[in-house]
Amino acid sequence: MGIKEKIFRKESVASYIGQDKKLLKILTAKDLIGMGIGSVIGSGIFILPGTVAAMHSGPAIILSFVVAALVCSFAAMCYAEFSSALPVAGSAYSFGNIVFGEGIGWFLGWSLIAEYMLAVATVSTSWAAYFNSFIEGFGFKIPTALAGHFDPSHGTYINIIAVLIILSLGILLHRGAHTSMAFNNVMVVVKIAIIVLFLLVGAFYVKPANWTPFLPFGYSGVFTGASLVFFAFLGFDVVSAAAAEVKDPGKNMPKGIIGTLVICTALYILVALVLTGMVSYTKLNVDDPVAFALRMVNQNWMAGILSIGALAGMFTMMITMTYSSSRLIYSISRDGLLPHYFSKVNQTTHNPDRSMWLVIIIIAIMGGTFSMTQLASLVNIGTLFAFACVSLGVIPLRKHPELKQHDGYRVPFYPVLPVISFLLCCFMLSQLSVETWIAAVIWFALGITIYLTYGIHHSRLSQK
Repeated sequence: MGIKEKIFRKESVASYIGQDKKLLKILTAKDLIGMGIGSVIGSGIFILPGTVAAMHSGPAIILSFVVAALVCSFAAMCYAEFSSALPVAGSAYSFGNIVFGEGIGWFLGWSLIAEYMLAVATVSTSWAAYFNSFIEGFGFKIPTALAGHFDPSHGTYINIIAVLIILSLGILLHRGAHTSMAFNNVMVVVKIAIIVLFLLVGAFYVKPANWTPFLPFGYSGVFTGASLVFFAFLGFDVVSAAAAEVKDPGKNMPKGIIGTLVICTALYILVALVLTGMVSYTKLNVDDPVAFALRMVNQNWMAGILSIGALAGMFTMMITMTYSSSRLIYSISRDGLLPHYFSKVNQTTHNPDRSMWLVIIIIAIMGGTFSMTQLASLVNIGTLFAFACVSLGVIPLRKHPELKQHDGYRVPFYPVLPVISFLLCCFMLSQLSVETWIAAVIWFALGITIYLTYGIHHSRLSQK
């Protein structure tokens, strides 16, 4: 068999479903929505509505969120059909392996590794910064040497708080999906409660005059804003990584994915509406626009509570992304493209502990020692690449001999909507910077090397 034939050889659906029976089916639609909100709604909800309104959209930022949500909804519906038809671990990696072939599946998995791990590492440093600021209010201060990434010229060697928060995630996730998702759901409730509290308090200080002019930058500003806030919605795809552990996935996966997008869109729009009503959009180009608006109306106590909401928001995002990363590594290892050692499942917790601790260690090293400013750009390109392939993949999915008769969720307006979703993702990819593309080429070159030197020879399909 030549290299071309090996790259496009496909895994069977029955084989995947059979292997994933080691994972317990315990997650409900409520758990999936909690996971999705935990991933999508982070500290960005307290920042993006203000800064994008000030620089690009004005009060019409709410329209920017609507446009971005519509773009995401197309990809979300494609993910919902895949997850409903293929209740297996691995998200877009496993989907690609079945409908496109092993080589495309590997690159989708390699893209998602960049998305998930780098996103968590980046957010861990932000969580550490918020936490350090929070404890300084009580007179405590982390020694400089332990308060930043490795940079001896500035006296910092390791971001110890970022490392500790990642290790605490590992301990929590080690207890199994049921415990970690229960904790995540509690944190999501805390986060939403703080957002609702802001909406209730802020509503009393809204001045309709602040919404005039509504379109200060014109409709071009709305679309520019949409391209920026689009990334605030990224993360709903992590829900699909849990498909193998979901009760009745045909019904619960679409509810989890689409429900996440609807709730998150409503929260973003409401926060943007109240924020731009409290303070003129021209004043919101600051690092903490929501807290700034509250201080402007003398609600300093609420500004302090927001820091707790931000910490909770980032923590839930890290839980869900780390959880999804471990399932992704488990799936790739399950297929032999990475060593089988990482596909072993704990017989007590039914948790892929080895892949989970591998993910925890890598993220802790990145979050504790590296500056994530440059690497974080890979999050966007990896996500959009996966979105584009999943969108286009709905077409061969409908023709797949094992799946064309599936009775789960189906994308409406097929095949027009999947094609539109694919084209929109390609457009968003074209908007990324040259630096981002250079970083992506390096990342994918590393992926090609690993696949051609190890994965293509050790995959389960090769052994067959």
